[in-house]
Amino acid sequence: MSTIDLSGPWAFAYAEAAPAARTRAELAAAGLTFLPCTVPGNFELDLQAHGIIPDPFFGLNMLDVRWAERCHIWYARTFAGVEGARVELVFAGIDTFAEIFLNGELLGGADNALIPHVFDVTGKLRAENELLVHIRPVAEAVAAMPASPDVGCWAFNGEMPYARKAAHSFGWDIMPRAVSAGLWRPVSLRVRPAERIEDLYLTTERLDADGAVAALRWRAAAGEGCTLRVEGRCAAHAFAAEFPAADAAGTFAIADPQRWWPYGYGEPNLYQVTATLRRGEAVLDTRRFAFGIRTVELARSEALVDGEGDFCFVVNGVRIYARGTNWVPLDAYHSRDLSRLDAALALASACHCNMIRCWGGNVYEHDRFYDYCDAHGILVWQDFAMACATYPQDAAFQARLAAEARAVVRRLRQHPCLAVWVGDNEGDWAYDWFSQGDPNRNVLTRETLPAVLADEDPRRPYLPSSPYLNPTIREVGEDALVENHRWGPRDYYKSPFYLTTRARFISEIGYHGCPAPPSLRRFLSPEKVWPYQGNAEWQLHGTDPVMDGTFADRVELMARQIRALFGEAPEALYPYALASQIVQAEAKKFFIERFRAEKGRRTGLLWWNLLDGWPQCSDAVVDYYFARKLAFDYITRAQQPLALLLREPEAGMRQLVAANDTRRDLPVTYRVSDLDTGAALIAGTATIPADSLLPLAAFPADDAHRFYLIDWHSPLGPGRNHYLAGLPPFEFARYRGWLEKVGWLPAWWQEASSR
Repeated sequence: MSTIDLSGPWAFAYAEAAPAARTRAELAAAGLTFLPCTVPGNFELDLQAHGIIPDPFFGLNMLDVRWAERCHIWYARTFAGVEGARVELVFAGIDTFAEIFLNGELLGGADNALIPHVFDVTGKLRAENELLVHIRPVAEAVAAMPASPDVGCWAFNGEMPYARKAAHSFGWDIMPRAVSAGLWRPVSLRVRPAERIEDLYLTTERLDADGAVAALRWRAAAGEGCTLRVEGRCAAHAFAAEFPAADAAGTFAIADPQRWWPYGYGEPNLYQVTATLRRGEAVLDTRRFAFGIRTVELARSEALVDGEGDFCFVVNGVRIYARGTNWVPLDAYHSRDLSRLDAALALASACHCNMIRCWGGNVYEHDRFYDYCDAHGILVWQDFAMACATYPQDAAFQARLAAEARAVVRRLRQHPCLAVWVGDNEGDWAYDWFSQGDPNRNVLTRETLPAVLADEDPRRPYLPSSPYLNPTIREVGEDALVENHRWGPRDYYKSPFYLTTRARFISEIGYHGCPAPPSLRRFLSPEKVWPYQGNAEWQLHGTDPVMDGTFADRVELMARQIRALFGEAPEALYPYALASQIVQAEAKKFFIERFRAEKGRRTGLLWWNLLDGWPQCSDAVVDYYFARKLAFDYITRAQQPLALLLREPEAGMRQLVAANDTRRDLPVTYRVSDLDTGAALIAGTATIPADSLLPLAAFPADDAHRFYLIDWHSPLGPGRNHYLAGLPPFEFARYRGWLEKVGWLPAWWQEASSR
């Protein structure tokens, strides 16, 4: 198989009405002007490149480019023809409703931005070819669909449940309304041999103490006498097996395999596999991919009963404590995702994540994302692309979703990092929000998706929704959820709401933090940088996506959270931003450590979220410009595979515990000291058993405001953490002094202070 890249220079034209045209010449005759652009791309970015619109991310500009939603857009290019037994035109991402013309002939249409579209062009190519893609406005396309009584969503994103594109595009509390269009992923020609491998999937069927049984499934277009041989190598270990290509499945044993492990629990060993379709000695087709030998299960109770229940990922028979984050859109304009991906993934590794939750309001990530997680031992929780709404239940929508799921599952199922499929994000809750009745009647997550997974990926866990309101929960109440999202009043981070949750696993929890002032100045008008009160630019970047007030409280939310810890919010920008970042950092550190300090009973926490997809004030711990907030550093220390933590006081004592999320015993030397005095409160040595939580020592607790430093050394190297003792309100100036003394003040504050 060979691939010819058709990305790069294209041309685009646009109009609010669509003339009947199938070629670029016909569009030019109708008065349209084509301008140069680059594919992959987005319509608004093309407009910005030509100076037709300003940067949509600055000030209130996003509101002023809403007219772009109403446009018909045409993308065109010419290319040389090729020959082959089978030639396919592949669009990796078309956003969204489109018609594709080749030399004036309609090849077909597209109605899903989330999956590739492939057209057989064998025998249709000339020496010189014209490709024209007509993309219709989403609102116009959705209006042509029958209205569904099953749909429920926010007023400002009414088209969202009908259109198979990233849900956030229609506006969210973390993203602007940017109902974009374009060829957002590459376009290519794929030339394939007559006899070829159509589909291939290698998985671990069973894992024993001394070996594994691997299961291979494939589809091949091949005649009699062909064989399929699969060979894999990892360091000095190898395996091989061969099957008649006319079959569709087979199993084989692998002796003494090198297993794939999540980060901290062992090495993420990967076999480099080559699958070869042969006739005798002649090679007909070849596939190469990575394979991780591992099993994954989700030990899950339907509900907490008398306080007991479970929700835990089990890899190779070992219960994994999940430390991680939610992965939200890398950019409001997804053609830029890939340019941001590597830096974003490096952040996840830097703060010791062993799990990432791919949120259902997003696109399905690039292959490079999953390759990275495979290589770095990061488990992936993968939502299907539905979020915070109820979706059509008719047969046509079921078929659209099934086709999408089949394409996504076939693309991603080979990755050992993929731990669980989840039907949607908060879709079950949406049934209550929008008065749609019992979510267990949702045919999409209870029947359509399970049927696809039974065919395509039967060994991987599946959860219908997050949180999942199964019939038992509907009967006994949500306090019995084993897995939950914890948002609530967004008040003091140690309020009863946060302290009393009984869930074993939290897959969303967040707390706002202000970007650094240098970042604010990059997306706010100079006269709008401060103050935030009554400031439309702060509100839009709050994010209140269409300025209808739905999320207008998110700006004031930061001030309330500052007051909850410090009693009052500073009135100047720099101290306000620092105070906000301190509060966010302490809150997220507390959420993480609250759960880690109950390791065994608790099984994981995925905080919201790592990185912003546009410039805003948010729960993200790294802003859109990759400037880290203080919370990033606090989380990095709290999520070390071996972490020493101070628990909340009990019976007048404060207890130090060690959470060891590795599979080896770790000797440690530790010391807890008061930063103000330097005096040691406790010190000692201990050996922390593998995969355990061990109480180390305790000392008397009082109500005084103190900043305790926790230092230790182990075979993993030196470690440091801290604990903020006492009850609010704290003195902001005193806390700032603690940061200065320990050397944790952010660089932007130090630079401003030196001027």
